[in-house]
Amino acid sequence: MRCIATPLLQGLAWCLGRLPQGATLALGRALAWLGWPLLGSRRRVARINVDLCFPELDARARRRLADASVVNTVIGALELVRAWHIPASRLDGMAEVTGLEHLRAALATGRGVLLVTGHFTCSELAGRLLGHALGRPVRVVVRRHNNACLEAWFDRSREAVYGPTIGKKDVRGLIRALQAGEPVAYSADQNFTYQCAFVPFFGVPAATLTATPEIMRRGRAVMLPFWFHRAADGRYRIRIEASWPGWPAGDPGQDAARYMEELEAVVRECPEQYLWAHRRFKTRPPGEPAVY
Repeated sequence: MRCIATPLLQGLAWCLGRLPQGATLALGRALAWLGWPLLGSRRRVARINVDLCFPELDARARRRLADASVVNTVIGALELVRAWHIPASRLDGMAEVTGLEHLRAALATGRGVLLVTGHFTCSELAGRLLGHALGRPVRVVVRRHNNACLEAWFDRSREAVYGPTIGKKDVRGLIRALQAGEPVAYSADQNFTYQCAFVPFFGVPAATLTATPEIMRRGRAVMLPFWFHRAADGRYRIRIEASWPGWPAGDPGQDAARYMEELEAVVRECPEQYLWAHRRFKTRPPGEPAVY
């Protein structure tokens, strides 16, 4: 199925992939300003989440943080398309990658690597940059789009740089990739209604997937934390850490809580680049009121 707008989108994406980094960031900020009235629902969710998670900040600081996260979400949409279409030659010098030795050592054993991370605004671009530094693609887990035309374009674009994509609900596909010795970027920090436990995230009970250790076991995979952010100079800081000691511990709720604890510490380093516009606390513990 071919979308009438696809050639136009491809042309715009080609241009975006070749913009200087400073121009891309400026364009993202301009689009956020122009589209601010249309981002009302995103701004509302971000402000609720920030109010819940940063009670230590005063009201003005929380508003600034929430609004900055929405701007970064718009910039992240451009970074997403850039991840698919920026020429490989332009990736040199865009990122500082540390801890790559952990990933190389794990892959050298022949096992797959589950690169556990979170939903930050530059996630897919970080995956592209990591693959460039590694010298082989990093596979990605994605949410399929409801529009068939857009999904076909998204999937073709992603496959060209990451290899075949893995659907968010395609657990078998994820396990097969790990069993084949692939590195896979994986985020399980969004709201879940199945195989989940309520664990603290910034002190708020959050429905969090508990199946990650089982996916590792079935995929015979190593887990390595994968963190990243865009620094003030426009370059990206990417780090691969050693596996968390004692994780998984064998208790699904305890393991999910450790994941959220580690993620929270990283989010606090650069909170405006986390995806606060997602309804992270949509599912509530029994008896607790809705927050959105």
